[in-house]
Amino acid sequence: MSTNDYVKFVTQQVVSYMNSPKEARQEKKQLKRFERPPFLTRWFGVLPLSVALLYKAVKHRKAE
Repeated sequence: MSTNDYVKFVTQQVVSYMNSPKEARQEKKQLKRFERPPFLTRWFGVLPLSVALLYKAVKHRKAE
């Protein structure tokens, strides 16, 4: 990809972004935020989930 093609692509993206209504941009941003996985899962994978499940299991055993 040449520099000219790249500049053309970026310009098209910026123009399409600027031409879209503000409400549509905000709605798209909210949808993207809801689809994103939780912070701990995103950064540390399944490890926080396994620790949470282990903690709940131990807590449940102590209650009995």
